[in-house]
Amino acid sequence: MARVVVDTQPQRRVEVSLEPVEVGLLASIAAQIAAFVAPDEDVDPLVALVGLDPQAVAPEDPALKRLLPDAYADDAEASDRFRRFTERDLRERKRAAAAMVSDALAPLGTQAGGTIELSGPEVDQWLGFLNDARLTIGARLDVTEENHEALAALPDDDPRAGMYAVYDWLTYVQDATVTGLID
Repeated sequence: MARVVVDTQPQRRVEVSLEPVEVGLLASIAAQIAAFVAPDEDVDPLVALVGLDPQAVAPEDPALKRLLPDAYADDAEASDRFRRFTERDLRERKRAAAAMVSDALAPLGTQAGGTIELSGPEVDQWLGFLNDARLTIGARLDVTEENHEALAALPDDDPRAGMYAVYDWLTYVQDATVTGLID
């Protein structure tokens, strides 16, 4: 099981020890999240350079909608305007966080596992990635406070059980990191 050690002196530093299967799982999730949130590459180069996305609209996919929510719950027009100016950058930051996780895991390989060390901005990217992964899986499973216990009690032969186990494990890793940072 993953072990998280946090040292906040002299700067924030996180060590995450992972079993081989956990390395493979995180690497797979990181690749999927990076592809899922990547901004559209088929845009005018000037538009991409400036960071605008004049075609940005609220996503229909529930998981993507969780990662890229409306800025104004009661004003779709204002949300669309805001999205055009911010979504490309937000997608790129989420993609970069997933790529950082992939890069940090790459030296470990999936045969031996090992420890990754994160410091400074990498800690924020690590936490952002874990949050994005949890939100994506949670949206796919439709996790709510009301059905959380029912999902946790799914029988092993239910196809959602494995996905929920990954969601629960990501929750543990995220919680261990945050708890270590605030203690």
